[in-house]
Amino acid sequence: MEIGKERHSARVDGHPLHGQGDLALRIDQLQREIAQLQEAVVSHAVIDQAIGVVISLGGLRPDQGFEVLRTVSQRTNTKLRDIAEQIVGWVHSERLAEDVRQALETALADAASA
Repeated sequence: MEIGKERHSARVDGHPLHGQGDLALRIDQLQREIAQLQEAVVSHAVIDQAIGVVISLGGLRPDQGFEVLRTVSQRTNTKLRDIAEQIVGWVHSERLAEDVRQALETALADAASA
């Protein structure tokens, strides 16, 4: 390095990149992160829609609607997002799985009496 001249290197998030291999690795990491964030946004929207369905069915507050979804998820050992997708699909004429239907009815009754 010559005196008086600064050496500049490519950086991403403050981390120096040492060649194309590092750059390609970082690009891959960022693409995975973007995909995860996109999935989280979609998941959040589906959960919000399902909360709307649940609070309409049970005349509940939004926080109670979320608790009903969480309870159904736990009782059926099914991911919350999957429960939300089933409930939203059910509104659009799809069939609701029997175990989910039963858990939903029980959770709604419990929430209404709380």
